[in-house]
Amino acid sequence: MNSEIELLAPGGDVDAIKAAIIAGADAVYCGLDTFNARNRASNISFDELVGIIRLAHQYQCKIFLTLNIVILEREFKSLATLLSKLVNTTLDGVIVQDIGMFNLIKKYFPSLDIHASTQLTTHNVGQIPFLKKLGASRVNLSRELNLKEITAITQAAQEHETLVEVFVHGSLCVAFSGLCYSTSASVGNSGNRGRCSQACREEYETTPSGNNFPLNIKDNSAFFDLPALIDAGVHSFKIEGRIKGANYVHTVVDSFRKQIDGFVNTGELTQDGERLYQVFNRDFSNGFLRGDLNQSMFIDNPRDNSTKHAVDKNQAISVVQIHEVEQELHQQNKAIKATVFDKIKCLTIDKLPLTLSFSGVENEPFAIMATLVNNGSATEKDSQTFTVQSSSLLIKSEQSSIDVNVIEKRFKSFNNSHYNLSELNTDNLAAGLSIPFKELTALKKQLALLLNDNKAVLPAVQLPKLKQHAKPAGSKAKLSLLICDDTDINLSAVTNADIYFKLPDAYKRGCTKYVTFFQANPQLIPWFPSVLIGKDYDAALTILQQVKPKLIVTNNTGIAYEAYRLGIKWIAGPFLNTTNSYALMAFKEEFDCHGAFISNEINKQQIKNIARPENFKLFYSIYHPILLMTSRQCFFQQSVGCEKPRIDNGCMLSCDKSTTITNLKGDNFAIDKQKAGYPSIYNPDQFLNMEIINDLSDLFDGFMIDLTNIGAGDKPSPDKVKLIKQFEQLLNGQDEVVEIINNLVPASTVSQYHTGL
Repeated sequence: MNSEIELLAPGGDVDAIKAAIIAGADAVYCGLDTFNARNRASNISFDELVGIIRLAHQYQCKIFLTLNIVILEREFKSLATLLSKLVNTTLDGVIVQDIGMFNLIKKYFPSLDIHASTQLTTHNVGQIPFLKKLGASRVNLSRELNLKEITAITQAAQEHETLVEVFVHGSLCVAFSGLCYSTSASVGNSGNRGRCSQACREEYETTPSGNNFPLNIKDNSAFFDLPALIDAGVHSFKIEGRIKGANYVHTVVDSFRKQIDGFVNTGELTQDGERLYQVFNRDFSNGFLRGDLNQSMFIDNPRDNSTKHAVDKNQAISVVQIHEVEQELHQQNKAIKATVFDKIKCLTIDKLPLTLSFSGVENEPFAIMATLVNNGSATEKDSQTFTVQSSSLLIKSEQSSIDVNVIEKRFKSFNNSHYNLSELNTDNLAAGLSIPFKELTALKKQLALLLNDNKAVLPAVQLPKLKQHAKPAGSKAKLSLLICDDTDINLSAVTNADIYFKLPDAYKRGCTKYVTFFQANPQLIPWFPSVLIGKDYDAALTILQQVKPKLIVTNNTGIAYEAYRLGIKWIAGPFLNTTNSYALMAFKEEFDCHGAFISNEINKQQIKNIARPENFKLFYSIYHPILLMTSRQCFFQQSVGCEKPRIDNGCMLSCDKSTTITNLKGDNFAIDKQKAGYPSIYNPDQFLNMEIINDLSDLFDGFMIDLTNIGAGDKPSPDKVKLIKQFEQLLNGQDEVVEIINNLVPASTVSQYHTGL
């Protein structure tokens, strides 16, 4: 049994972080007011972060900073400024989603420890070496995985000396993290930018199965599964909740601390978990972890379930009984809050008071004494003194003497995120004396080194200007098609476009059908999906290894890594959320990538700023259904109902239902389940962007149109041959076909291209 278990707690604000520390967290993850995926959390300032790190380390607790969003090109300058400050702290790690940020940190800030965010949708063994090569030391796994799948991934992680985190408590997304575009498509509030509006928690018109919150899933809790997760090789047990308050964080962390310690010491689970029901919850489920995806994972109420649980537990029936239970719960929570704030009130993150005293007389060295008071205490035992002195002797110099103004100008920078420079004392410095100013600068650096535990203060990184490499002279953007039906292969007879064939998310054992299929149709370019779990990943790998196509498109980084290993050219698909040049460089430099689709979430100006690497192709999807979310759960149980109480192996391969749900604004959304595909929800309008052809043709090598009919619901599909011909003419500069295409695709939108991130 692994006794080195990390309990990783959320910290949305300073009080919550203090509560986590005092409750016994081994590590806390928190975010600044920028570059993090909990935009709705209070978050903290940089100065507060420095104090939090110092406080946490006094309690042997680590601090990880969330930088877990996709990054836009224009943000890299300010990101580099932030990272330049972070490397001069004792921060224990940064949590990253963006592939470009991995590249940036690995190149310019190698001392920062990188953790791969759950937003990277890590769910198969191939993704571990991919992330390791990018620079990740640990990986947070997708929340949808079961114990068997987690065990397989942790074994792979151990081989690559990578740690594994698993969420053990808190809110669950019904969608795969990193692959939810529900509020991005509607109002530009992207989950990949920390602005998720939680469409899955919204109320919808009552569904045929009688539910008003058909997408709302219970909270996750693995409180009684800790032994199994330990046996699976999980290093870090992560609690969700950066928008929760200090009383919630303390209660949950303290409960898990006692459960973990009790099990490590006795081999038994010693806690009943009842305290977890006292603070905010939507009831609990461990369905994903146990691989039991059933209807009980949903709850038709997104609000706090703690009162209902208390009423049910006490079997309160009458109005009086219910009121008494509610009052008791209220008093308990009030007491929890009071207790927590009493415990944390003595914890301080204030800057350390610093006094600098300057002394010297003629023909003696110039000396600087720094006095640092720890923890805000004025007692002698809590103070530290550092002294530096010049090698040169002070000499008379009326014109360039070291006076109060010179000292203030040179040393005021010590009043920073770390220290409160309370005094610059020159009482013992004789007037009219000087040493060479370069030596004064050297003394300042020497003092900074001593105050920084003898670690050199690293200079700020200035990022070089990236070169925009042009396409080969005379080359024009080419049309490509995405199909998923064998009968559409005949489209190759009417076009010279590249044809991608979309592979399914799941396979029957052996998957020899697709090996034979691609061998018989070598003109088709395999298109691998985003999510490939367990045996489905193994099957996709078999196709790649046995077919060995000249080129593939993949939305899965595990397949990308295997293609790189096999020397197969690969293109990064649109669901890898590529939004910047540094991501393109990472693909090319680390994995010999051939090209990439640019994310459809970003707008014209955000795309225009991206610099193409040398000998690298750029692609963009101009016509496709707008995916809002994909789930491992069943969307039909809560919408139209299903005779099966839980999802079994046959559901994934054979179910091909479709329906719609309608929100209270009257917006309809198509629920579509293809055979061998995950249940997904789509926008009512198709994405159709003809503007980009005139705007940015010089940037792109190819524009793709999606002819799979997936997500179309009951809408009739346009004539595919006619559609292809019109798009070909459009790419040849015949703008008069715009109206024809609009008539062929009447329900369309291009709002994301204008709104962006």
